[in-house]
Amino acid sequence: MKKQGLFITFEGIDGCGKTTQFNLLADHLKNCKQPCLTTREPGGTPLSETLRSIILNPENRSITDRTELLLYLAARVQHVEEKILPALKQGKMVLCDRFTDATAAYQGGGRKMSPKILAPLLHFASCGLKPDMTFLFDLPVKTAYGRMKKAGKKGDRVEQAGLLFMERVRQAYRKLAKQEPHRVCVISAEKSPEVIHRKVIQYLKERR
Repeated sequence: MKKQGLFITFEGIDGCGKTTQFNLLADHLKNCKQPCLTTREPGGTPLSETLRSIILNPENRSITDRTELLLYLAARVQHVEEKILPALKQGKMVLCDRFTDATAAYQGGGRKMSPKILAPLLHFASCGLKPDMTFLFDLPVKTAYGRMKKAGKKGDRVEQAGLLFMERVRQAYRKLAKQEPHRVCVISAEKSPEVIHRKVIQYLKERR
């Protein structure tokens, strides 16, 4: 798989503020006249957004862990082939709110699925695509849930999985970051959004 553009992803547990930072960087790049494509997972295409609504709907409690995984992977294949790869091949910068690291953390860590099973599936669904750079916003689980509660957010099906589930997700993210320090930039999400945004810009300038 050949690409010319820069692929940047944003990761972290629910409530960590990653989407806020995603939007702040997108606005910054726009102000700097740097064209970029912004997208998210699951989602990014009409089909993938439909799958997202199924996965995250709290009413779909009967979805099993393996079904959940396959729905995420189906959404990703469509997303990568229809939207992400074409943009990268055109030399565009692509910002994506979650990607394969999220599956490794949520299904591998949270759902306790074997990395040996996940690894080939993640590679297949992403068409072998890996981010050039990933921002991981690290935050204690209780703090993240406190933020969501304060914001009046009820939580989707995954967010309602509970504190122990989300703690496993957080630790899986932290382990992944240690394994790939050249790619994953870990940023404490306990600071103000403005401070965190400046850190994101700093990391971006250093690694580009």
